[in-house]
Amino acid sequence: MKQLTPQFWNDVTPSDSVPTGQTIGLYVGNGGTVKAKGVDGVIGTFVCQSGQYLIGNFSYVMATGTTATGIVALRS
Repeated sequence: MKQLTPQFWNDVTPSDSVPTGQTIGLYVGNGGTVKAKGVDGVIGTFVCQSGQYLIGNFSYVMATGTTATGIVALRS
């Protein structure tokens, strides 16, 4: 079982071709839409408020369809 408390984090630049690496979640600093691909390949679109956490194993934060900024990848 993966630990849900982040041990590492880094800023994310959304990209349709460059993976973020596996995460345990994302922090959204400035609200908007986040389009992200899970490690299973399924793409989801999330409408987020500023300061919101998205819990999940995301491999990509897509540039196309993402309007939120200040996104941080959370890792264990």
